Amino acid sequence: MGEPVRVLLADDHPVYRDGLAALLGSLDGVEVVGTAADGVEAVDGARELQPDVVVMDVQMPRLDGIEATRAITADSPHIGVVVLTMAEEDQTLFAAMRAGARGYLLKGANQAEIVRAITAVAQGEAIFGPAIARRVAEFFSAAPAASPGSPFPQLTAREHEILALVAAGRSNAQIASELFLSPKTVRNNVSNIFTNLHVADRAEAIIRARDAGLGR
Repeated sequence: MGEPVRVLLADDHPVYRDGLAALLGSLDGVEVVGTAADGVEAVDGARELQPDVVVMDVQMPRLDGIEATRAITADSPHIGVVVLTMAEEDQTLFAAMRAGARGYLLKGANQAEIVRAITAVAQGEAIFGPAIARRVAEFFSAAPAASPGSPFPQLTAREHEILALVAAGRSNAQIASELFLSPKTVRNNVSNIFTNLHVADRAEAIIRARDAGLGR
């Protein structure tokens, strides 16, 4: 078995924070290396402990979770941030993504969803909880077929379709199954999307698409 995913928890509600720490600490494959009660403690803790993943609340004193995420990812880009919050509005979701978060879950997510998000983000993936994934998918679902007037005319219609599924947090295997394509075809299309959008990963691709108004 590989090394456990080292996690720092940041939340200003002690009951929720301690409960989540106890839950995650009891699981194989996860090690809670520290907790933080506000954004400043989260930034300091991430710098000192160098966890694999920070689970971050948004509304916290001294420094909110968005700014703390921005500081952490700027200082230590290898640390993955999973935002775990009550905030459902699109503005907060995309602000967190722009700040560098690679995961976004709503409080109330079950144990399996939280562990899956932590594990995926530790591996460099971008992931959303089911409710958030549906919202992101709805935002991108109205994306027009590629045309000279589209935000990304360098993408084919198929690549636009795959970008929408990437934005919804689908893995390559899930995209292949949903579109009845081979995994190799999906990998090639995703690679082309990243190259043509000049982005390094899924999270950056989603941000580029949002900033360009795709789906509006």
